[in-house]
Formats: sequence, C-alpha cells, structure tokens
Amino acid sequence: MTESEIKKILEENERLRASNEHLQAEMIRLVGRNLELSERLETDVELRRRTEVAREIFEDNIERQRNANLRDDAQLMALVDLRLEENRAHLNPDFDSRQLAELLGISQERLNKLFRNRSIYRTPEAYIDNLRTLNALRLLRTKPNYSIASISEDSGFNHVRTMQRRIMDVIGMTPAEYRALFTRGL
Repeated sequence: MTESEIKKILEENERLRASNEHLQAEMIRLVGRNLELSERLETDVELRRRTEVAREIFEDNIERQRNANLRDDAQLMALVDLRLEENRAHLNPDFDSRQLAELLGISQERLNKLFRNRSIYRTPEAYIDNLRTLNALRLLRTKPNYSIASISEDSGFNHVRTMQRRIMDVIGMTPAEYRALFTRGL
C-alpha cells in the first residue's frame, strides 16, 4: 500500500470518527428529548386521569345531592330498582342496607323510612333478600348444571342453608324440588 493510500484511509477514518461522534451526540440529545417528552406525556396522562376521577366524583356528588333532595318516595323507590339493576350490587354477600343508602346518596334513616312507607318489603334488608332469592330461583330454572352451592354464591347468599330456607319460605319447596320442576325432561 502506498503512502498516499494510507493517508486517504487515515483521512477517511478521521472523517468517520468525527461523523460517529456527531451521531453519538445527536443520539444522546434525542434520547434526552425522548425522556423529556415521555415525562410530559406521563404528567399529561396522570393529569387527565385525575381530572376524570374528579369529574366522576363531582358528577356522583351532584347525583347524590339530587337523590337526597327527592321528596317523591315513588321516584326514589324507582331509583333503588334502577341502581340495583344497573350494578347488581345485591349479588355481593357483603352488600347491605348501609351500602344501598350510599349507592343512592341518601341517609340510612331516609332509606328505612322509604321502605316502611313505600314498599311491601318492610326493610331494605328484606328487599335485598328478595332480590337474591329471585336471582337464585332464576338460576335454578336456567342453569341446571350449576350446583346449589354455586347458585347460592352467585345469588349473594353467605350460606347455602340461608338460601335454602329463603326459597322454602317463599315457594314451599327446596331448591332441588324447584329445579326438578324445570328439568324433568332433560
């Protein structure tokens, strides 16, 4: 190799090294910019999430205030049915009248008075029990392969025996006897 060829290679090598250093510096700048934009995006997403939560809380409070101001018991009773139909909270075994009052945005006292005055169920607890019983009866009819224990659990009863007693009180049959009425031909 000649001296001029070596010189050209060294010059080309120096040019590539300078270009490489420039590219590395540009890459570091872009990574820094990317991190900065990522942080801004995270901040923006967090701000939007907080705004959405605040909006939900605000709207929920407005609705609770509206519900608390309902003077018409019939409207409030319709709201009870609507809320429980929407979120099916009564299927949770821990759901009770206190949580129902919270769901509606009214006091426990107002809820108890509502049920005393406007419902065939004398207490909110009796109403919740009835909804659970109706759900259990529906499942007994429509889910012949479900066990009685599964139906009890899916209907919000804490214990199978509680469901069995409720069904016996309501229709005068055990859950198995009731199910047999609908599954004879199967």
